[in-house]
Amino acid sequence: MSNFDTYFLMNADDAIEYAKVKVPQKQWDVGSMTCKEIGDGNLNYVFKVADAKGNSVIIKQAGRIARISEDMKLDPDRNRIESEILELQGKLAAGYVPEIYFYDTVMSACGMQDLSDHAIMRTAMLEHKIYPKFSEQISTFMAQVLMGTTDIVMDHQEKKALQRKFINPELCDISEALVYTEPYNDELHRNHVFPPIADFVKEKLYDDEELHCEVAKLKMDFMTRAQSLIHGDLHTGSIFINEETTMVFDPEFCFYGPMGYDIGNVIANMIFAWVNGDAYGEKEFCAWVESVIVDVINLTMEKLKAYYEEHVTDTLCKNKAYERYYLDTILADTAAVTGLELNRRIVGMANVKDITTIEDEAKRARGEKICITAAIDFIKNRDQKKCGNCFLTALKNAVEAVDA
Repeated sequence: MSNFDTYFLMNADDAIEYAKVKVPQKQWDVGSMTCKEIGDGNLNYVFKVADAKGNSVIIKQAGRIARISEDMKLDPDRNRIESEILELQGKLAAGYVPEIYFYDTVMSACGMQDLSDHAIMRTAMLEHKIYPKFSEQISTFMAQVLMGTTDIVMDHQEKKALQRKFINPELCDISEALVYTEPYNDELHRNHVFPPIADFVKEKLYDDEELHCEVAKLKMDFMTRAQSLIHGDLHTGSIFINEETTMVFDPEFCFYGPMGYDIGNVIANMIFAWVNGDAYGEKEFCAWVESVIVDVINLTMEKLKAYYEEHVTDTLCKNKAYERYYLDTILADTAAVTGLELNRRIVGMANVKDITTIEDEAKRARGEKICITAAIDFIKNRDQKKCGNCFLTALKNAVEAVDA
Protein backbone atom coordinates (compact mmCIF):
# COMPACT_ATOMS: atom_id res chain seq x y z
CA MET A 1 0.00 0.00 0.00
CA SER A 2 1.35 3.42 -0.93
CA ASN A 3 1.80 6.13 1.68
CA PHE A 4 1.39 8.70 -1.11
CA ASP A 5 4.71 10.40 -0.44
CA THR A 6 5.88 10.05 -4.07
CA TYR A 7 3.92 10.96 -7.18
CA PHE A 8 2.31 8.21 -9.22
CA LEU A 9 -0.80 8.04 -11.38
CA MET A 10 -3.61 6.56 -9.31
CA ASN A 11 -6.19 3.97 -10.31
CA ALA A 12 -9.60 3.46 -8.69
CA ASP A 13 -8.28 1.25 -5.87
CA ASP A 14 -5.57 3.78 -5.07
CA ALA A 15 -8.14 6.57 -4.97
CA ILE A 16 -10.13 4.72 -2.28
CA GLU A 17 -7.07 4.43 -0.07
CA TYR A 18 -6.20 8.04 -0.82
CA ALA A 19 -9.66 9.25 0.22
CA LYS A 20 -9.33 7.41 3.53
CA VAL A 21 -6.08 9.24 4.22
CA LYS A 22 -6.96 12.68 2.89
CA VAL A 23 -10.65 13.04 3.76
CA PRO A 24 -11.02 11.36 7.17
CA GLN A 25 -13.70 13.86 8.19
CA LYS A 26 -16.15 11.88 6.06
CA GLN A 27 -15.99 9.01 8.59
CA TRP A 28 -16.03 6.47 5.80
CA ASP A 29 -17.80 3.14 5.98
CA VAL A 30 -14.65 1.41 4.80
CA GLY A 31 -16.27 -1.89 3.88
CA SER A 32 -18.68 -0.30 1.41
CA MET A 33 -16.34 2.20 -0.27
CA THR A 34 -16.35 2.18 -4.07
CA CYS A 35 -14.66 4.25 -6.73
CA LYS A 36 -15.29 5.04 -10.38
CA GLU A 37 -13.07 6.99 -12.74
CA ILE A 38 -15.42 9.59 -14.25
CA GLY A 39 -13.08 11.97 -16.06
CA ASP A 40 -13.97 12.71 -19.65
CA GLY A 41 -11.71 15.71 -20.16
CA ASN A 42 -8.48 15.97 -22.07
CA LEU A 43 -5.93 16.42 -19.31
CA ASN A 44 -6.81 14.90 -15.94
CA TYR A 45 -8.04 11.86 -14.06
CA VAL A 46 -11.19 12.23 -11.95
CA PHE A 47 -12.42 9.68 -9.41
CA LYS A 48 -15.66 9.57 -7.47
CA VAL A 49 -15.22 7.78 -4.14
CA ALA A 50 -18.40 6.95 -2.21
CA ASP A 51 -19.73 4.64 0.50
CA ALA A 52 -23.07 3.15 1.49
CA LYS A 53 -23.62 5.81 4.18
CA GLY A 54 -23.88 8.55 1.56
CA ASN A 55 -20.40 9.96 1.98
CA SER A 56 -18.61 10.94 -1.21
CA VAL A 57 -15.71 12.97 -2.56
CA ILE A 58 -14.30 13.80 -5.98
CA ILE A 59 -10.56 13.17 -6.30
CA LYS A 60 -8.94 14.95 -9.22
CA GLN A 61 -5.36 14.17 -10.20
CA ALA A 62 -3.24 15.93 -12.78
CA GLY A 63 -1.35 13.65 -15.15
CA ARG A 64 2.02 14.59 -16.58
CA ILE A 65 0.95 13.65 -20.10
CA ALA A 66 -2.30 14.97 -21.57
CA ARG A 67 -4.98 12.39 -22.26
CA ILE A 68 -5.73 14.16 -25.52
CA SER A 69 -2.20 13.72 -26.89
CA GLU A 70 0.97 11.98 -25.73
CA ASP A 71 2.91 14.84 -27.30
CA MET A 72 1.61 17.24 -24.64
CA LYS A 73 3.83 17.05 -21.56
CA LEU A 74 2.38 19.09 -18.68
CA ASP A 75 3.41 20.33 -15.27
CA PRO A 76 1.03 18.73 -12.74
CA ASP A 77 1.34 21.87 -10.59
CA ARG A 78 -1.81 22.95 -12.45
CA ASN A 79 -3.74 21.01 -9.80
CA ARG A 80 -2.39 23.35 -7.13
CA ILE A 81 -3.36 26.31 -9.29
CA GLU A 82 -6.86 24.93 -9.80
CA SER A 83 -7.38 24.27 -6.09
CA GLU A 84 -6.22 27.70 -5.00
CA ILE A 85 -8.27 29.35 -7.73
CA LEU A 86 -11.43 27.57 -6.61
CA GLU A 87 -10.79 28.69 -3.04
CA LEU A 88 -10.35 32.29 -4.21
CA GLN A 89 -13.40 32.16 -6.48
CA GLY A 90 -15.40 30.76 -3.58
CA LYS A 91 -14.57 33.89 -1.60
CA LEU A 92 -15.40 36.27 -4.44
CA ALA A 93 -18.57 34.45 -5.57
CA ALA A 94 -19.75 32.23 -2.73
CA GLY A 95 -21.94 29.34 -3.76
CA TYR A 96 -20.78 29.18 -7.38
CA VAL A 97 -17.85 26.74 -7.08
CA PRO A 98 -17.41 23.37 -5.34
CA GLU A 99 -15.83 23.26 -1.89
CA ILE A 100 -12.19 22.17 -1.82
CA TYR A 101 -11.35 19.76 1.02
CA PHE A 102 -7.61 19.56 0.38
CA TYR A 103 -4.94 19.72 -2.27
CA ASP A 104 -1.74 17.73 -2.32
CA THR A 105 1.34 19.02 -4.13
CA VAL A 106 3.09 15.63 -3.94
CA MET A 107 0.36 13.62 -5.69
CA SER A 108 -0.81 16.66 -7.70
CA ALA A 109 -4.34 15.89 -6.57
CA CYS A 110 -7.18 17.55 -4.76
CA GLY A 111 -10.42 16.52 -3.10
CA MET A 112 -13.58 18.47 -3.72
CA GLN A 113 -17.32 18.49 -3.11
CA ASP A 114 -19.29 15.88 -5.02
CA LEU A 115 -21.94 17.56 -7.16
CA SER A 116 -23.76 14.46 -8.32
CA ASP A 117 -27.07 16.24 -7.80
CA HIS A 118 -26.04 18.48 -10.70
CA ALA A 119 -25.53 17.63 -14.37
CA ILE A 120 -22.61 18.65 -16.52
CA MET A 121 -24.18 21.43 -18.51
CA ARG A 122 -23.00 20.23 -21.93
CA THR A 123 -24.59 16.83 -21.31
CA ALA A 124 -27.85 18.47 -20.22
CA MET A 125 -27.83 20.77 -23.25
CA LEU A 126 -27.46 17.78 -25.55
CA GLU A 127 -30.74 16.61 -24.03
CA HIS A 128 -32.14 20.10 -24.75
CA LYS A 129 -32.90 20.88 -21.13
CA ILE A 130 -33.75 24.44 -20.12
CA TYR A 131 -32.40 26.20 -17.02
CA PRO A 132 -34.17 29.54 -16.46
CA LYS A 133 -31.79 30.70 -13.69
CA PHE A 134 -28.58 30.17 -15.65
CA SER A 135 -28.19 33.65 -17.15
CA GLU A 136 -28.64 35.38 -13.80
CA GLN A 137 -26.28 33.03 -12.01
CA ILE A 138 -23.42 32.78 -14.52
CA SER A 139 -23.43 36.56 -15.01
CA THR A 140 -23.13 37.08 -11.25
CA PHE A 141 -20.25 34.63 -11.04
CA MET A 142 -18.35 36.23 -13.91
CA ALA A 143 -18.90 39.81 -12.80
CA GLN A 144 -17.80 39.20 -9.22
CA VAL A 145 -14.76 37.07 -10.01
CA LEU A 146 -13.57 38.96 -13.06
CA MET A 147 -13.94 42.54 -11.87
CA GLY A 148 -12.98 41.52 -8.35
CA THR A 149 -9.46 40.56 -9.45
CA THR A 150 -8.59 43.63 -11.56
CA ASP A 151 -6.32 46.59 -10.91
CA ILE A 152 -9.48 48.69 -11.01
CA VAL A 153 -10.55 47.48 -7.57
CA MET A 154 -7.58 45.62 -6.05
CA ASP A 155 -4.50 47.07 -4.45
CA HIS A 156 -2.03 47.03 -7.32
CA GLN A 157 0.66 45.18 -5.39
CA GLU A 158 -1.78 42.52 -4.23
CA LYS A 159 -2.96 42.07 -7.78
CA LYS A 160 0.61 41.66 -9.03
CA ALA A 161 1.23 39.07 -6.33
CA LEU A 162 -1.78 37.08 -7.57
CA GLN A 163 -0.58 37.45 -11.13
CA ARG A 164 2.80 36.03 -10.17
CA LYS A 165 1.22 33.22 -8.14
CA PHE A 166 -1.07 32.07 -10.92
CA ILE A 167 1.19 32.33 -13.93
CA ASN A 168 0.34 29.28 -16.01
CA PRO A 169 2.70 29.09 -19.00
CA GLU A 170 2.11 25.51 -20.13
CA LEU A 171 -1.67 25.70 -20.30
CA CYS A 172 -1.51 29.18 -21.79
CA ASP A 173 0.72 27.68 -24.48
CA ILE A 174 -2.04 25.17 -25.27
CA SER A 175 -4.58 27.97 -25.65
CA GLU A 176 -2.20 30.04 -27.75
CA ALA A 177 -1.81 27.09 -30.12
CA LEU A 178 -5.30 25.57 -30.18
CA VAL A 179 -7.34 28.78 -30.00
CA TYR A 180 -5.19 31.47 -31.57
CA THR A 181 -3.04 29.71 -34.16
CA GLU A 182 -3.87 26.27 -35.53
CA PRO A 183 -7.49 26.92 -36.58
CA TYR A 184 -6.09 29.42 -39.08
CA ASN A 185 -3.15 27.48 -40.55
CA ASP A 186 -3.16 23.87 -39.25
CA GLU A 187 0.58 24.26 -38.84
CA LEU A 188 0.96 21.04 -36.85
CA HIS A 189 -1.51 19.10 -39.03
CA ARG A 190 -3.70 18.07 -36.12
CA ASN A 191 -6.92 19.93 -36.91
CA HIS A 192 -10.10 17.87 -37.16
CA VAL A 193 -12.06 19.19 -40.15
CA PHE A 194 -15.39 17.63 -41.12
CA PRO A 195 -14.74 16.52 -44.73
CA PRO A 196 -17.91 18.05 -46.24
CA ILE A 197 -16.75 21.54 -45.23
CA ALA A 198 -13.03 21.20 -46.01
CA ASP A 199 -13.15 23.63 -48.95
CA PHE A 200 -15.21 26.09 -46.90
CA VAL A 201 -12.63 25.97 -44.09
CA LYS A 202 -9.76 26.55 -46.49
CA GLU A 203 -11.45 29.58 -48.04
CA LYS A 204 -12.85 31.15 -44.87
CA LEU A 205 -10.13 30.37 -42.34
CA TYR A 206 -6.87 29.22 -43.91
CA ASP A 207 -6.74 31.65 -46.85
CA ASP A 208 -8.08 34.86 -45.27
CA GLU A 209 -5.06 37.08 -44.56
CA GLU A 210 -7.25 39.88 -43.16
CA LEU A 211 -8.68 37.44 -40.62
CA HIS A 212 -5.18 36.24 -39.73
CA CYS A 213 -4.14 39.81 -38.97
CA GLU A 214 -7.06 40.28 -36.60
CA VAL A 215 -6.39 36.97 -34.86
CA ALA A 216 -2.71 37.88 -34.46
CA LYS A 217 -3.75 41.08 -32.68
CA LEU A 218 -6.01 39.08 -30.39
CA LYS A 219 -3.31 36.50 -29.72
CA MET A 220 -0.88 39.19 -28.59
CA ASP A 221 -3.59 40.66 -26.34
CA PHE A 222 -4.19 37.25 -24.79
CA MET A 223 -0.48 36.83 -24.15
CA THR A 224 0.22 40.30 -22.77
CA ARG A 225 -2.91 41.87 -21.23
CA ALA A 226 -3.04 40.84 -17.58
CA GLN A 227 -6.46 42.34 -16.94
CA SER A 228 -8.22 39.87 -14.68
CA LEU A 229 -7.92 36.42 -13.13
CA ILE A 230 -9.85 34.47 -15.76
CA HIS A 231 -11.09 30.88 -15.65
CA GLY A 232 -9.51 30.28 -19.06
CA ASP A 233 -11.78 27.42 -20.18
CA LEU A 234 -15.30 28.44 -19.17
CA HIS A 235 -17.44 26.28 -21.43
CA THR A 236 -20.52 24.17 -20.71
CA GLY A 237 -18.30 21.18 -19.93
CA SER A 238 -16.87 23.18 -16.99
CA ILE A 239 -20.24 23.96 -15.42
CA PHE A 240 -22.39 21.81 -13.16
CA ILE A 241 -26.04 22.82 -13.21
CA ASN A 242 -29.48 21.94 -11.91
CA GLU A 243 -32.79 23.79 -11.68
CA GLU A 244 -31.59 25.85 -8.72
CA THR A 245 -27.84 26.38 -8.93
CA THR A 246 -24.92 26.85 -11.30
CA MET A 247 -21.49 25.66 -10.19
CA VAL A 248 -18.28 26.42 -12.07
CA PHE A 249 -15.34 24.02 -11.88
CA ASP A 250 -12.18 22.96 -13.72
CA PRO A 251 -10.32 26.32 -13.75
CA GLU A 252 -6.89 24.80 -14.37
CA PHE A 253 -6.33 27.09 -17.39
CA CYS A 254 -6.75 30.07 -15.07
CA PHE A 255 -4.29 32.97 -15.37
CA TYR A 256 -4.30 36.75 -15.66
CA GLY A 257 -5.68 37.63 -19.08
CA PRO A 258 -8.48 39.57 -20.84
CA MET A 259 -11.77 39.03 -19.00
CA GLY A 260 -13.71 38.87 -22.26
CA TYR A 261 -12.08 35.47 -22.75
CA ASP A 262 -14.40 33.89 -20.18
CA ILE A 263 -17.55 35.70 -21.26
CA GLY A 264 -16.93 34.89 -24.93
CA ASN A 265 -16.41 31.22 -24.15
CA VAL A 266 -19.82 31.04 -22.47
CA ILE A 267 -21.51 32.70 -25.46
CA ALA A 268 -19.79 30.50 -28.05
CA ASN A 269 -20.83 27.36 -26.23
CA MET A 270 -24.41 28.57 -26.10
CA ILE A 271 -24.22 28.97 -29.88
CA PHE A 272 -23.02 25.36 -30.17
CA ALA A 273 -26.03 24.32 -28.09
CA TRP A 274 -28.31 26.37 -30.35
CA VAL A 275 -26.88 24.70 -33.48
CA ASN A 276 -27.53 21.28 -31.98
CA GLY A 277 -31.06 22.18 -30.95
CA ASP A 278 -31.75 23.68 -34.37
CA ALA A 279 -30.54 20.52 -36.11
CA TYR A 280 -33.05 18.48 -34.09
CA GLY A 281 -35.94 20.92 -34.43
CA GLU A 282 -36.02 21.85 -30.74
CA LYS A 283 -37.67 25.26 -31.15
CA GLU A 284 -38.44 25.92 -27.48
CA PHE A 285 -34.88 25.05 -26.49
CA CYS A 286 -33.43 27.27 -29.23
CA ALA A 287 -35.63 30.17 -28.15
CA TRP A 288 -34.34 29.80 -24.60
CA VAL A 289 -30.71 29.68 -25.80
CA GLU A 290 -31.29 32.86 -27.80
CA SER A 291 -32.55 34.58 -24.66
CA VAL A 292 -29.48 33.34 -22.77
CA ILE A 293 -27.12 34.80 -25.37
CA VAL A 294 -28.79 38.21 -25.01
CA ASP A 295 -29.17 38.07 -21.23
CA VAL A 296 -25.69 36.82 -20.40
CA ILE A 297 -24.13 39.70 -22.32
CA ASN A 298 -26.45 42.37 -20.94
CA LEU A 299 -26.53 41.13 -17.34
CA THR A 300 -22.79 40.54 -17.15
CA MET A 301 -22.02 44.02 -18.46
CA GLU A 302 -24.57 45.60 -16.08
CA LYS A 303 -23.05 43.77 -13.13
CA LEU A 304 -19.48 44.54 -14.17
CA LYS A 305 -20.42 48.22 -14.35
CA ALA A 306 -22.10 48.14 -10.94
CA TYR A 307 -19.14 46.32 -9.38
CA TYR A 308 -16.74 48.79 -10.97
CA GLU A 309 -18.62 51.81 -9.62
CA GLU A 310 -19.04 50.36 -6.14
CA HIS A 311 -15.52 49.06 -5.65
CA VAL A 312 -13.21 51.18 -7.85
CA THR A 313 -10.09 52.19 -5.92
CA ASP A 314 -7.79 53.59 -8.58
CA THR A 315 -8.36 57.35 -8.57
CA LEU A 316 -7.89 57.89 -12.33
CA CYS A 317 -10.21 54.99 -13.12
CA LYS A 318 -13.05 56.85 -11.40
CA ASN A 319 -13.20 58.98 -14.55
CA LYS A 320 -16.54 58.22 -16.29
CA ALA A 321 -15.12 58.41 -19.81
CA TYR A 322 -12.46 55.87 -18.88
CA GLU A 323 -15.09 53.61 -17.32
CA ARG A 324 -17.05 53.61 -20.59
CA TYR A 325 -13.87 52.89 -22.56
CA TYR A 326 -12.91 50.04 -20.23
CA LEU A 327 -16.30 48.35 -20.42
CA ASP A 328 -16.37 48.74 -24.20
CA THR A 329 -13.05 46.90 -24.49
CA ILE A 330 -14.53 44.02 -22.49
CA LEU A 331 -17.44 43.79 -24.92
CA ALA A 332 -15.13 43.83 -27.94
CA ASP A 333 -12.94 41.13 -26.39
CA THR A 334 -16.05 39.08 -25.62
CA ALA A 335 -17.15 39.23 -29.24
CA ALA A 336 -13.69 38.32 -30.51
CA VAL A 337 -13.35 35.34 -28.19
CA THR A 338 -16.83 34.15 -29.11
CA GLY A 339 -15.52 33.90 -32.66
CA LEU A 340 -12.22 32.31 -31.69
CA GLU A 341 -13.94 29.63 -29.61
CA LEU A 342 -16.45 28.90 -32.38
CA ASN A 343 -13.65 28.36 -34.89
CA ARG A 344 -11.36 26.30 -32.72
CA ARG A 345 -14.12 23.91 -31.66
CA ILE A 346 -15.23 23.39 -35.25
CA VAL A 347 -11.85 22.84 -36.94
CA GLY A 348 -9.32 22.41 -34.12
CA MET A 349 -8.22 19.23 -32.41
CA ALA A 350 -10.74 19.55 -29.55
CA ASN A 351 -14.20 19.45 -31.14
CA VAL A 352 -17.46 19.65 -29.15
CA LYS A 353 -20.14 16.98 -28.82
CA ASP A 354 -22.86 19.54 -29.52
CA ILE A 355 -21.61 19.48 -33.11
CA THR A 356 -20.05 16.06 -33.59
CA THR A 357 -23.16 14.23 -32.36
CA ILE A 358 -25.41 15.74 -35.05
CA GLU A 359 -26.17 12.56 -36.99
CA ASP A 360 -27.42 14.07 -40.24
CA GLU A 361 -24.27 15.02 -42.17
CA ALA A 362 -25.96 17.81 -44.12
CA LYS A 363 -27.32 19.38 -40.93
CA ARG A 364 -23.95 19.06 -39.24
CA ALA A 365 -22.20 20.69 -42.21
CA ARG A 366 -24.75 23.50 -42.20
CA GLY A 367 -24.27 24.00 -38.46
CA GLU A 368 -20.50 24.13 -38.78
CA LYS A 369 -20.73 26.69 -41.57
CA ILE A 370 -23.06 28.80 -39.41
CA CYS A 371 -20.52 28.73 -36.56
CA ILE A 372 -17.61 29.71 -38.80
CA THR A 373 -19.59 32.45 -40.57
CA ALA A 374 -20.69 33.94 -37.24
CA ALA A 375 -17.15 33.59 -35.89
CA ILE A 376 -15.62 35.66 -38.67
CA ASP A 377 -18.18 38.41 -38.03
CA PHE A 378 -17.48 38.34 -34.28
CA ILE A 379 -13.73 38.64 -34.86
CA LYS A 380 -13.63 41.19 -37.67
CA ASN A 381 -16.49 43.36 -36.38
CA ARG A 382 -15.90 42.96 -32.66
CA ASP A 383 -16.02 46.70 -31.93
CA GLN A 384 -19.58 46.86 -33.26
CA LYS A 385 -21.02 44.33 -30.80
CA LYS A 386 -22.39 46.68 -28.15
CA CYS A 387 -25.21 44.67 -26.56
CA GLY A 388 -26.72 41.23 -26.24
CA ASN A 389 -28.96 41.68 -29.25
CA CYS A 390 -25.87 42.41 -31.38
CA PHE A 391 -24.54 38.95 -30.50
CA LEU A 392 -27.82 37.27 -31.34
CA THR A 393 -28.07 39.22 -34.59
CA ALA A 394 -24.63 37.95 -35.60
CA LEU A 395 -25.90 34.38 -35.19
CA LYS A 396 -29.11 35.10 -37.13
CA ASN A 397 -27.16 36.80 -39.92
CA ALA A 398 -24.88 33.78 -40.18
CA VAL A 399 -27.88 31.48 -40.52
CA GLU A 400 -29.27 33.63 -43.31
CA ALA A 401 -25.93 33.76 -45.12
CA VAL A 402 -25.43 29.98 -45.00
CA ASP A 403 -29.01 29.25 -46.04
CA ALA A 404 -29.01 31.79 -48.89
